[in-house]
Amino acid sequence: MLKLPARYDHVGSFLRPKTLLEARERKAKGEITPAQLREVEDQAIAEIVKFQEDVGLKAITDGEFRRTYFHIDFLEQLGGVKTDIPVTIRKPDGTEELAPPVIRVVDKVVHARDIQRADFEFLKSRIAAGSTPKVTIPSPTMLHFRGGRAGISKQAYPELDPAFYDDVAQAYADELKSLYDAGCRYVQMDDTNLAYLCDEKMREAARQRGDDPNELPHRYAAFINKVVARKPEGMLLAMHLCRGNFKSTHAAAGNYEPVAEALLSEMNIDAFFLEYDDERSGDFRPLRYLKPGKTVVLGLVTTKFGQLEGKNDLKRRIDEAAKHAPLDQLALSPQCGFSSTVHGNNIAVDDQRRKLALVVETAREVWGD
Repeated sequence: MLKLPARYDHVGSFLRPKTLLEARERKAKGEITPAQLREVEDQAIAEIVKFQEDVGLKAITDGEFRRTYFHIDFLEQLGGVKTDIPVTIRKPDGTEELAPPVIRVVDKVVHARDIQRADFEFLKSRIAAGSTPKVTIPSPTMLHFRGGRAGISKQAYPELDPAFYDDVAQAYADELKSLYDAGCRYVQMDDTNLAYLCDEKMREAARQRGDDPNELPHRYAAFINKVVARKPEGMLLAMHLCRGNFKSTHAAAGNYEPVAEALLSEMNIDAFFLEYDDERSGDFRPLRYLKPGKTVVLGLVTTKFGQLEGKNDLKRRIDEAAKHAPLDQLALSPQCGFSSTVHGNNIAVDDQRRKLALVVETAREVWGD
């Protein structure tokens, strides 16, 4: 198992600067070209790279500044995949929720083109020595969970196992190889589905689609392991479990217990980013399944609200987690990105800096630099 660049990390996305949002709007109206938009993105990414390095982070992303949604922008570039843009739903309590997009497999899944390589090459060119560029991509399980069997063409895949899972794993492996050849050594897969399977509402929805929510975590672990088995040697592969992150709202809640054994004992991932920023995530007992050599990154600092956590509270919670998994297999991060979609969370830019600085400072005091 490979090790993270530091005991402190982050999930990847940042609030989009106003200049970038305005340029995206102008591009949508046809007022500027894609090339002109990319120039604005390049400048914004150069600035967010410096921001991360200034705050002390060792793993550096491009802030997902070229994306509208953390998942769709990637998945729709796979051959055989069709996606529909999500819609915003206003709930009775006045909060907004992003309705899950419809992701359909309409043909054999293939790696039709390099998806992240050019973006990674630009990111790498802007990073200082001693920092590690990290690429974030959606988990392959998203091609199954949202629609189940009904969302996958029976003509292309009369049976899902093994053809569908093998094809998707190979498409991901081809993308990882493309990134590796460009110099990438750290990739994080963002997975909402295993986290959703901790929530009884989501578990019932899986039953209604004809899936067994107790079996799915083990099937997904085997699915992810197909990707891991094909990844380039020397590439660190992490997974972030997300419970929903749209305009400071969440979509799921529940203790990790229903998925913990499949996730932490069966899945051959190097590191797991787990959301633990409030009571909706439950206690730390599921960490008892963590196998030697793997790391759990505790997402104890929320990205949803600006109030700053107390350092002593963070240390107390790290101590609680260390009762169930060895301290030297733990690390610290915010619970999610600051802007999983282009809309961003309801948090100020200055709060991003303060929260990341708190993560870095706390982790250094707990584990050393």
